[in-house]
Amino acid sequence: MHQNAFIELVKHPVKFRMFLLSKLPAALFSGVRVKYFDEEKCEVTVPYKWFTRNPFRSTYFASLSMAAEMSTGILAMSNVYGQNPPISMLVLKVHGDYKKKAIGITTFTCDQGSLIKRLVQEAISTKEGRTVSLNSTGRNKAGEVVAEFLIEWSFKVRNQ
Repeated sequence: MHQNAFIELVKHPVKFRMFLLSKLPAALFSGVRVKYFDEEKCEVTVPYKWFTRNPFRSTYFASLSMAAEMSTGILAMSNVYGQNPPISMLVLKVHGDYKKKAIGITTFTCDQGSLIKRLVQEAISTKEGRTVSLNSTGRNKAGEVVAEFLIEWSFKVRNQ
């Protein structure tokens, strides 16, 4: 029930942009956008433009990393949103492999929503923290892999 409410919030263009402005202004100003989102999968795009480029005429690694993290983080947030007891989530590690120059729109995809859901439920039922490494793959318009990220998340029941 809570997950559907969060999905609708992310899909609402004005509400989600207000969220980005208040919580992640760098993502908003750099043009990072949620392209697709459901319970299992999230696709996030980052453009190649003045604000996201590096001196080597490609998308800056930090901009790519931000989009990759968001593709996993949106799925994670959808599973902790409105939970009782509340669940905290935190990025523990980020590992990125860059395969090809990113010179256009790069789309990062994470499709591990069911794994996140199971781990959050385990954290609630056991009252013990859980960690998971989530994959996010960035592809260019031609479908070629530009970068692959592994984002490690921690989920814990908050002390009340």
